[in-house]
Amino acid sequence: MKNNQFAIRPTSFNDQIKELKEIGFLDKDNESESNPIRLWKSFLSKSFLEAKTSSIFEEKLKTYMATEDQNLNEYLDYATSLSVMAFYNVSLQLLKFNPNVDFNLSDPLSAMKKIQLMIADHNGDNFTIDELKSAWYWLLATHNKNGETFIDSLAAKGFFTSFYGKITQPLLFNGKTLPVFDPHKLIREVVYVESPQDSDHDGKRDLLKAEILRPQETEQGLKVPILYTASPYNQGTNDETGEKLTHNVNIPLKHKEPNNLQYKDIEYNETKMVPEPREINGQTKRAEEDFARESSYTLNNYFLARGFAVVYMAGIGTKDSDGLRTTGDPDETISTVSVIKWLTGQLPAFTNRTDNIEIKACWSNKKVAMTGRSYLGTLATAAATTGVPGLKTVISEAAISSWYDYYRDGGLVIAPDGFPGEDADVLAEETFSRRLQPGDFHNVKHLWNQQIKDIETGEDRNTGNYNRFWDARNYHKNFKNIKADVFMIHGLNDWNVKPRNVERLWNGIKNNGVTEKIILHQGQHIYINAFRSIDYNDIINLWLTHELLGVDNQAKEIIPNVIIQDNTKVETWNSYKDWSDNNNGQIKYNLSSDKLSAENSVNQSLSFNDKLAQKDFDFYIKHNDAWEKDLLSNDPKITNNQLIFKTAELKKDLIIDGKAEVNLKVSSNQNLGLLSFQLIDYGSQKRLTVSPILLAKNALAATYDWREDDLREFTYDKETPFKMITKGHLNLQNRTAPYKNDELDPNVFYDINVELQPTFYKILQGHQLGLIIYATDFGMTVRGNQDIDYTIKTADSSLIVPIHTK
Repeated sequence: MKNNQFAIRPTSFNDQIKELKEIGFLDKDNESESNPIRLWKSFLSKSFLEAKTSSIFEEKLKTYMATEDQNLNEYLDYATSLSVMAFYNVSLQLLKFNPNVDFNLSDPLSAMKKIQLMIADHNGDNFTIDELKSAWYWLLATHNKNGETFIDSLAAKGFFTSFYGKITQPLLFNGKTLPVFDPHKLIREVVYVESPQDSDHDGKRDLLKAEILRPQETEQGLKVPILYTASPYNQGTNDETGEKLTHNVNIPLKHKEPNNLQYKDIEYNETKMVPEPREINGQTKRAEEDFARESSYTLNNYFLARGFAVVYMAGIGTKDSDGLRTTGDPDETISTVSVIKWLTGQLPAFTNRTDNIEIKACWSNKKVAMTGRSYLGTLATAAATTGVPGLKTVISEAAISSWYDYYRDGGLVIAPDGFPGEDADVLAEETFSRRLQPGDFHNVKHLWNQQIKDIETGEDRNTGNYNRFWDARNYHKNFKNIKADVFMIHGLNDWNVKPRNVERLWNGIKNNGVTEKIILHQGQHIYINAFRSIDYNDIINLWLTHELLGVDNQAKEIIPNVIIQDNTKVETWNSYKDWSDNNNGQIKYNLSSDKLSAENSVNQSLSFNDKLAQKDFDFYIKHNDAWEKDLLSNDPKITNNQLIFKTAELKKDLIIDGKAEVNLKVSSNQNLGLLSFQLIDYGSQKRLTVSPILLAKNALAATYDWREDDLREFTYDKETPFKMITKGHLNLQNRTAPYKNDELDPNVFYDINVELQPTFYKILQGHQLGLIIYATDFGMTVRGNQDIDYTIKTADSSLIVPIHTK
């Protein structure tokens, strides 16, 4: 394996000693110890938590090898000095690496360097007493084979249980919080936040259920920061009724009547009347309701033992809350922000839904971070665009920044990967968990039925155009309001929430004066907090310790601006200054015959047709993976349905960094048409899996006897001859703007420009870069199997590829 740790904080020797004392490795029994062997034995005895007697401790020591010939017990009995080699032989075993498998006992330092583990400074072959203290400090901060720090692995064995109930503030090590709060004594309570909106039109402000978990120490006056996850799935989903609303995508593309719309014609501007607040009938510090188990996020679980509170809220239109689901519009943003305003003292919450007894978040330090993936991260982004005070940072994972970019592209209805036929109305129904309480649903059934109809009308699947409905769900418009620091995580192979969503956020807030960080991985629509090859939990711990506790731990300087997983090597992550920089260099490839070349193109007319044999069409409808493979391999069944262009074999590696553009002069033989594009890496090699492999079930514990997570990692898949890099789509009638319908006269050539989804991808020397031009995308577009001929003129067509040169 290869270890990638980006969150190790440079720490002076004096601070190392201070922290070792605070966590108990240096104490009155060994603090003045001058013999490295005896001090090392003391460190080991404090680490072997299972050993309650000296006999058991010695038995444990015998299971480790210190040299090629001596076990650890023998070495400690007979050695007069502590060799660097013996220390790291044992350290590697403590980190769960195996001799003769992961390293050689005759040369542990070579393995440390290869795995990229921390080696402490030392002079000579033996450690001095101070060098040993420093080496032990860095060992505690170093990741083991399971991808957790040694100190976290000790915490999982119970190292910090002696701190429970004795802590008056978070305890830090290497700039990060430690699990010194007992997660088995968490306070669990439910409150109902009054949101300044009336989304179900009943003349009263909506009440929103919030579930809170906070350390027991907050009952004694400790003020804690909050991790807040707004999850519309939190109170349950309606999969069956949502499935019934799924739209048919096996329909033909339709001609759109030309218009002369401008953005101002479809811009969303709406203010709603808000009922007066409820009259408060009293105050209390005690909640009236609790809960047994929340629908949790494992990253939040990790921080619950580290002195953070966690709040979950499902939002308007969910079980035990008021309102109607709206799928991403300003009403949903208001409901999301309302919880932050309660946590910071700006809005009231009540102990129940009827008595109007107010309860304050008196335990809150009024500093909030939002966490979560997909819809959860989307609402974090939405909240940040309001500039709400108290929201210090958002950790937006695989988040939508414009719902049009999720369900549409270039005037086309585009499905999220794996969910053909889903749309805003389907998602609204799936998350309308008020339906799960029949007594409540009975009262709003007629309102909900109308709401679904209104969403279906607004989303406009007939044209796929950008309109007022989508403008209301476009957070780009309010990027200028973002005052919180933003930490983004996204998959470069995420075709559910496509990379354009994160790239536009990344480049959209560069001038806001906030700090932004981004991690781009090679996966799909996934969490990455349980991977062994990157210290994600440590990174976020360092980040939140600074953001929410105000600790000057240099998090903003230590964490790279951009971390990107290498697509050509396992367990390799690299840091960069920027991603998708508009000032990146470019390569212009001209199109000719079947070639991409920097040379001047030949004036040719190349054509393809979109209609398949009916049996092939029927097969691909049910087997999208087979269609994708046949498309990339130019299978004879679809040879006439695409154009493929390839470069010569590359003489050196090429890194695509940002948004590639396709420029075409193209015609359709009908008054309608769509085009799809893919960039391909052609060349046989073993490539990373886009879904992580399970390495060990429940292998990562948040702390002692507390919730676990599965250990996962990307590994090599079988050798393949090609890999799709990125893609894009366009309705030829929306070549000017997604809200403007242009005329499309048959057999008339038009100039189009299509921006493909942004990426960061390395193509190796000897491979070829390919461009595929086709029409129907079986995984994303409508599938009409229409007899449409498309023709391009190569002399006026090109591919512009942004390249990483820094």
